[in-house]
Amino acid sequence: MNVAAAGPRPAAAMPLWRLLQAAAQVLEQVRAGHSATAALEQLEAALRPGAQALAFQTLRQLGRAEALRRLLARRPPPPAADALLCTALALCWREHEAPYEVFTLVDQAVEAAKRLPAARGQSGFVNACLRRLLRERAALVAATDTDPVARWNHPKWWIERLRRDHPQHWEAILAANNAQPPMTLRVNARKASPQEYLAQLAAAGIDAHAVGRSGVILARGRGVHDLPGFDAGVVSVQDAAAQLAAPLLLDGLAGGAPLRVLDACAAPGGKTGHLLELAAADVTALDVDPARCERIRDTLRRLGLAAQVVAADAAEPAAWWDGRPFDAILLDAPCTASGIVRRHPDVRWLRRETDIAQLAQLQARLLAVLWPLVKPGGRLLYCTCSVFREEGQAQLQTFVAHHKEAFSLPAPGHLLPQHGSNGNLLRDNLEGDHDGFFYALLEKRGADQGAGQGA
Repeated sequence: MNVAAAGPRPAAAMPLWRLLQAAAQVLEQVRAGHSATAALEQLEAALRPGAQALAFQTLRQLGRAEALRRLLARRPPPPAADALLCTALALCWREHEAPYEVFTLVDQAVEAAKRLPAARGQSGFVNACLRRLLRERAALVAATDTDPVARWNHPKWWIERLRRDHPQHWEAILAANNAQPPMTLRVNARKASPQEYLAQLAAAGIDAHAVGRSGVILARGRGVHDLPGFDAGVVSVQDAAAQLAAPLLLDGLAGGAPLRVLDACAAPGGKTGHLLELAAADVTALDVDPARCERIRDTLRRLGLAAQVVAADAAEPAAWWDGRPFDAILLDAPCTASGIVRRHPDVRWLRRETDIAQLAQLQARLLAVLWPLVKPGGRLLYCTCSVFREEGQAQLQTFVAHHKEAFSLPAPGHLLPQHGSNGNLLRDNLEGDHDGFFYALLEKRGADQGAGQGA
């Protein structure tokens, strides 16, 4: 059995055909416009880990699977059978990355079709398609290699957008997106150093290495409650690129009285917690969704930290702002999430190209509304987990051009998603494995202080 591509190994007691059914159900829900996260939550708990591993691998190889299915069948079968067939194709078309022996996958996919009421009568069809793939694999794969969606497993518009935005790196970005990401932790500076925590992991027999200022990357993912100190708030799960936000905003700000800080789009609370770990600050954490605000509170309770958590729309400060300006504002703005598709592989298939302009308008509105809330000499950190320039560098340039008091401080700009194996291709990145992000740090200055420079 090869589990290198599938993540955590499904529970041995769970029949593979059930896991394949569940993974296909997730795919069917994504095709209907629903998130994979929501689809997984609908499954019984015992199925979720194994189904997620198979579903995520399927979504990372869906372009190839659909291209192969078009060659194997003139017309698609009913949706449930098609989802099951494409799941099996995605898992076994590249034999060395298959999570199980390919003959086992084929056998169990056929069994899943037999036992799935919505695919009743389709098991013979599924069997014929998969057996043909095994017989003619090289020729079928070669026939799909000319299709960029099959080759890169992203929508065509996405590929073309990346080629325009990052002409030197678009292939490396797509390759990184299709790799399984590592489990990265942020060590709570109030409770341990990365070196101290690495020693705790080593004592527990867990292999890991440091990344960035306070990050630790595990060699293999595991349940969070199995990690030393997680329940006590010693560490949090957070990608290395996301860990840059809090120190970028806080480093160099004047000490003294506790800083007034706004985390404008805060859920689920990872960056809120990081801000409080690094500074004695009076933090207001906003999110428009009351249910997501509960997640912020849960995060802070585990960390043993406190913030004012408010369910409100950051774009409507009249409903929540007390009129006192902030020393620092973190605007982690809603975006396409195009930088984190390796962790959320459904995003690439759910997004539409028109979403970029719509989200860019929302980002511009949030910037314009929140900037007046920054006191003179204060800062606003604008970030998105996007690699599209319309949500990053273009947004920054437009804002600075219209706000002469906004001075651009040093910040990473576009960080491109990076997998350990291709890090040498992306010279502007952090050392190590991380998601895609954009960061712009703005300081409010008077007109005589060189405002707008550095953009």
